[in-house]
Amino acid sequence: MENAVANAIRVVALGNDGDGIAQTPEGRIFVPGTVPGDEILLVDQNGTHGTLDRVLIPGVDRVAAPCSLFGRCGGCRIQNMALPALLDWKTGRVLDSLQRVGFDAIPTPQAHQVSPHARRRVDLAFRRVGKEIVLGLHRRRGDVVDMTECTLLDPTLFNLLTPLRAMLHSLPAVHTGGDIQINLLDSGPDLLITMDGTPDPNDRRILAQFGKAHGVPRISLQARPPETLALTGPVFHHFDDVRVMPPPGAFLQPARRGAAFIKAAVLAGLPRKGLKAGIIELYAGCGTLSFALAEQAKVHAYEGDRAAFACLKQASGGTRVLPAQRDLNRQPVMATDLAKAAAVVLDPPHAGAGAQIAQIVAGKPPCVIYVSCNPVALQRDLTPLRQAGYRLDSITVIDQFLWSAEVESVCVLTLPGKNRRNRR
Repeated sequence: MENAVANAIRVVALGNDGDGIAQTPEGRIFVPGTVPGDEILLVDQNGTHGTLDRVLIPGVDRVAAPCSLFGRCGGCRIQNMALPALLDWKTGRVLDSLQRVGFDAIPTPQAHQVSPHARRRVDLAFRRVGKEIVLGLHRRRGDVVDMTECTLLDPTLFNLLTPLRAMLHSLPAVHTGGDIQINLLDSGPDLLITMDGTPDPNDRRILAQFGKAHGVPRISLQARPPETLALTGPVFHHFDDVRVMPPPGAFLQPARRGAAFIKAAVLAGLPRKGLKAGIIELYAGCGTLSFALAEQAKVHAYEGDRAAFACLKQASGGTRVLPAQRDLNRQPVMATDLAKAAAVVLDPPHAGAGAQIAQIVAGKPPCVIYVSCNPVALQRDLTPLRQAGYRLDSITVIDQFLWSAEVESVCVLTLPGKNRRNRR
């Protein structure tokens, strides 16, 4: 034991991917499965990465993982860390990015965390293994791990997995395997499948029978565009009081409460007055925020994806949402239009807002509300806004990807001296 203690190293932090960072005489290394404060032994070390042998002294935030698949299934990297500590770490990631931007003052963030068993969308892989279908997530750099339990998924989705395995096993078009994306819409689970064979009428019959038996109104094949294989009922979802028909594989916030936290932060950040000038919404999707914003003012909603735009346009009749299809990377909304808006709301993809940021800087709208799913892109996009004089008014951090390194945030920025009378 004395020799083990002599060889122990201490985990001092978490890296951006959720692996522990341990201090060794040769420098810092990444060790999966550890949390800050752990005193550990390594079984081996390869450059800057180590493999955990055992934990000698657990850190104060270490807990027993609630799922027996932890360490094998690739869905949860940080399940051995207490949820309050995980939220603090994610909040710290966002704050660190904002400090690197260089704001003079950073307000105290509001932080929210969703509950377990709340995930309403998931991307799974499936493989034929002998006479069975293995359905789940890939282990880290490895094969698919059968999802026999899950602390993330909404019970409606998890309970679908067993009959889904049986159905996939019976499909002639599934040779070795494929992938399946599931969105839990208000109308029920919506499936988008990739398979390694071509579905024939018999496959479609099997899929339709499965849909009817298990409350799955639509099953689609991943293609360009996706092809509906079975439609056994209406497909719909509600954003606020507006009913939309999302396309297969549509973007959906992973948890209802997470979506509610984001919406509340965005609405709270809007100017109190002056909204007659309207709101410009960028990356509007199917209307996740559009219809809530339209209760406050006219909304010019821009979306590049053709299917999402069609969904938004179809649902926008009788509302104050004015949708427009536009690839914002190739054809950003110009500064002259942005300058006329009371507020600009954007929820860009993981890579950030790209060319659109330069037009926002040039247009100088009085209020910019940025919804982020990537602290690195957030830092990159907000830096030119800070350099243009924008002030950071509020920060909201939302953890709706439990036990992972992913984190959402909403930042409200205003331009001092420009329509300041309109602020709350």
